[in-house]
Amino acid sequence: MSKQITVVALFTLLISACAPAGSGEKDLSSAPTLKVVATTNMVADLVRTIGGDHVDLVSLMGPGIDPHLYKASEGDVARMAGADVIFYGGLHLEGKMVDIFEQMDSRGKRAVAVTDGIDREKLIESEVFGGHYDPHVWFDVTLWQDAAQYVTEYLSDINSVNQAVYRSNLDTYLQALSETDTWVRTEVNTLDPGQRVLITSHDAFGYFGRAYDFEVYGLQGISTVAEAGTADVQSLSTMVAERRIPAMFVESSVPRRGIEAVQQAVRAKGFDVTIGGSLFSDALGVEGTPEGTYTGMIRHNVTTIISGLSATE
Repeated sequence: MSKQITVVALFTLLISACAPAGSGEKDLSSAPTLKVVATTNMVADLVRTIGGDHVDLVSLMGPGIDPHLYKASEGDVARMAGADVIFYGGLHLEGKMVDIFEQMDSRGKRAVAVTDGIDREKLIESEVFGGHYDPHVWFDVTLWQDAAQYVTEYLSDINSVNQAVYRSNLDTYLQALSETDTWVRTEVNTLDPGQRVLITSHDAFGYFGRAYDFEVYGLQGISTVAEAGTADVQSLSTMVAERRIPAMFVESSVPRRGIEAVQQAVRAKGFDVTIGGSLFSDALGVEGTPEGTYTGMIRHNVTTIISGLSATE
């Protein structure tokens, strides 16, 4: 706790030092390039796709990093304080950075949650905490289109000299996202409705389930902060064994041990469930690989899910 207070205090100090003389935000309307920080590599991929050569982009979190558990370092704070704009997921995805985002807002720093561009009516509200929403919106490709449009409008508003480029990049990206969404629906239809049961390490795939007609179960909740207990493992393993679900899936940013414990519990009940592969949930893959992009990540996940759930005894 004391370390987090120190980090927030450091941010306050740095942002004060970086602030220009006088009041108001820095005029970026004619800047050739914007200095941008993104929290997750998923958000970074979106901003890079829209901004192109007009954003000098740094991503704080790389492959395999869990944003629910991530704590900003002093170096991260310095990068954010010196940026023209910070883009983050929002909806408490980066739960341990909320205090920093609140400091940004109170001091007039340009900090943008990409999920602010999505109508609240489209979000999945927590059944436990009213007024809180599932932050994993990217698993519904149509919602990621909304986020892309929001980022484009924001960049165009503050950096009007490059708005034609931003909007052209958006048009191209929306077409790619539309094609990806169509591809997902086509692939999913190769599974019978009864096969569409997705079990993962944590409850990150709710939007995927709603958009593409899957039952979705996570061993942990929407956040990975609280670990699953023995009762959670037993409850999930009973369901898997009774329904004879052929595969469960681990996630690249969550330890495997939870799903492996469920697998052992299922086997103890007389049914052999496989681990169908690793899905990308809260982080993309390595930069430079297909899975290091949003569309490549979606295609990897869907291919892995269908392969695992198509298996027969």
